[in-house]
Amino acid sequence: MKQTLPDWLQPSFDVLTVVALVVLVLLVAWLARAVVRGIARRMRTRYQFSEQMIAVPLRVAGAVINLAALFAILQILGVSSTVLWTAFTGFAAVGAIAFFAGWSVLSNLFCTLLIVVMRPFRLHDRIELLEGGDKPGVKGEVVDINMVYTSLLEADGSTLQIPNVLFFQRITRRWPDGVSESSGLTHGSGNG
Repeated sequence: MKQTLPDWLQPSFDVLTVVALVVLVLLVAWLARAVVRGIARRMRTRYQFSEQMIAVPLRVAGAVINLAALFAILQILGVSSTVLWTAFTGFAAVGAIAFFAGWSVLSNLFCTLLIVVMRPFRLHDRIELLEGGDKPGVKGEVVDINMVYTSLLEADGSTLQIPNVLFFQRITRRWPDGVSESSGLTHGSGNG
């Protein structure tokens, strides 16, 4: 077919072919979205679905169609599907790892803010973080509250660093100022 074209059009034949294929993919994607919208309208009237019930599946279907069209266009432009898939899965994996890593740190930061504002305990308070209502947990004197951890000084002199988020996931027992948890005797720690 390239030989039957005028001489002035032959150098740009490859570019015109790519443009025509891209336009064809966009047209097919537009038709696919129109078909999906028509099916959704019929289902809505036939089964009396609300507009909100149809909106989410329509958005998901539209996103899938758009993504498929994008991959098809990139394939036409010469980008390998293996490269695309590798890049997509790599970015998705890094994004998932970053999300979960960030979520842990952000939840601890938010719980620190809650500890400072709500004051369930203060520095030098004697507290116990219980595993359950009847099971003993870790206990000690609060010696530091930082952005991620609360440090407890245990009776044997060791220090425990407990993530702040655990104070909102477990039961925390706090003894009144100056009262020892075992005997009700006062101890020498100051008020926080």
